[in-house]
Amino acid sequence: MPELPEVETTRRGIEPYLLGQRVIRVLLRERRLRWPVPEDLDVRLSGQCIQAVKRRAKYLLIEAEVGTLICHLGMSGSLFLLPSGSPAAKHAHVDIELSSGQSLRYTDPRRFGALLWTLDPAQHPLLLKLGPEPLSDEFTGEHLYRLSRTRQTAIKPFIMDNLVVVGVGNIYASEALFAAKIDPRRAAGSISRARLLRLAEVIKQILQQAIACGGSSLRDFVGADGKPGYFQQELFVYGRGGLPCKVCGSLLRETRLAQRSSVWCAYCQR
Repeated sequence: MPELPEVETTRRGIEPYLLGQRVIRVLLRERRLRWPVPEDLDVRLSGQCIQAVKRRAKYLLIEAEVGTLICHLGMSGSLFLLPSGSPAAKHAHVDIELSSGQSLRYTDPRRFGALLWTLDPAQHPLLLKLGPEPLSDEFTGEHLYRLSRTRQTAIKPFIMDNLVVVGVGNIYASEALFAAKIDPRRAAGSISRARLLRLAEVIKQILQQAIACGGSSLRDFVGADGKPGYFQQELFVYGRGGLPCKVCGSLLRETRLAQRSSVWCAYCQR
């Protein structure tokens, strides 16, 4: 599933081509996504000027003059810019035709993504209770320390909890814990303030590095320009169970935490 860096890469890729453009029409070929695409999306969006392209957690927010299109890429979704009228492949579910002569196309082979319409994204049920953005000033080590006290949850699923902080998925949680030298199995409430301060710093650093690399091309993800990201070349632990640690050479261990695969170095992470 595309994580925050992949979604932010997509946002930055499409934003210059959407801002200030007027929507000519919306071609809806397939409504059956994770939640049905609104039947009247063409009526709601056509004729409106796109004013902003934002991101909240892993959701893209395409703001029009009245209303906002919420987009989630799901397991295999992608957004591309291409000339309007381009032939539609099998999984090209929605085209948003723009006054520039280009279209924003949403493709999703597994149909686990979403395109939803709202007049108030801040109050939408999918966004209402989310925690702070990891790259914002609101996300700090003190925030992690305050929420973690008395928590017996392992630190990895703790930082992957969207009520704690949004967008820290499996790949980047694994890498951040390695960089902070913290065993992903340790109870969140047992970790000191100093170590959580360090963890918050490296979460920000790793996400920024991943965004600069265009995300990680694991399985289906490519950016808005159709090119894959290459952060996967920088991975220290994710997907490397049983291989030598790049730092100390000992074999990386693998287990499951909260139904997710977790790889760590027993020597480097304590």
